[in-house]
Amino acid sequence: MTEFTPISSTVGGILIGLSSLLMLGFNGRIAGISGIVGGIWGASSSERAWRAAFLFGLLGGGLLVFAVAPRAFGDGSPTSLPWLVVAGLLVGFGTRTGNGCTSGHGVCGMSRLSPRSIAATLVFMAVAAATVFVTRHLVG
Repeated sequence: MTEFTPISSTVGGILIGLSSLLMLGFNGRIAGISGIVGGIWGASSSERAWRAAFLFGLLGGGLLVFAVAPRAFGDGSPTSLPWLVVAGLLVGFGTRTGNGCTSGHGVCGMSRLSPRSIAATLVFMAVAAATVFVTRHLVG
């Protein structure tokens, strides 16, 4: 999808910011998805409960949007399933190595002016730009 969508993008950004603010305000936690998911294993039952609820809400929200407006997800990925699996594993490895992901560092950390999060966000955005350049212009 390459269309310019300023209204839906702005609404989505506001909802992401609001949800991360509510998570911090009501739960005292950073809404970093990789940390929430990674913390499910080995956590106490009360910790596991809110983490699982957050994850199910995240997946349930996506499924609800897909049921109501399936075109919101576009026509699917032009990439094969094996490449998607490799990409997912690399993203998972990167989030564990960098102690966070775009939601933890990019949304929550940068809004708190965390130097570590600013540096992490600059690195993963630069790598993302380089990856797009390589896959679209060098590999084809």
